[in-house]
Amino acid sequence: MDHTDRPDSPGPLDATPPSLLDLTTYLLSKTGKAARLRLAERLAERDLRLWHMAVLAALADHGPHVQRELATRLAIDPSDVVKVLDGLAAAGQVERARDTADRRRVLVTLTTEGRTALDQLRAEAREVQDELLAPLTTDERAQLHGLLRKVFAGVAGAGMDGGAA
Repeated sequence: MDHTDRPDSPGPLDATPPSLLDLTTYLLSKTGKAARLRLAERLAERDLRLWHMAVLAALADHGPHVQRELATRLAIDPSDVVKVLDGLAAAGQVERARDTADRRRVLVTLTTEGRTALDQLRAEAREVQDELLAPLTTDERAQLHGLLRKVFAGVAGAGMDGGAA
């Protein structure tokens, strides 16, 4: 019998050293990892990754971008952005065209198909979020979100955000 099948086996909180449970950074790390994994699994069902969603969201929220500026905004290596954009373009979710003002620059625009796909991805993300935050009340969720936005603003302002996805 595997130790996880025993009714007396410790759960995640019992198995975790209490000194780690006292560290908010540890809890954030473990919770973030679980959230990222769950969302990545959902996106993988559509043959997408978190970077695909991040690119679509940036284009929806901030409008068309020069390809290199999109890489900078999302803190993605420019060669990786090309790969992500190749997939999105093949799916008809973005269009790329040479900038008429500077032919060296490639302008990326979200298509109607891309906006529809992003809406579906956001719905998937909300489902994952609801599953993850199920132990919290609506007010607690709002409070947690507000506090995390505040912490994120401090981290992003210090240049330590590590990218969008």
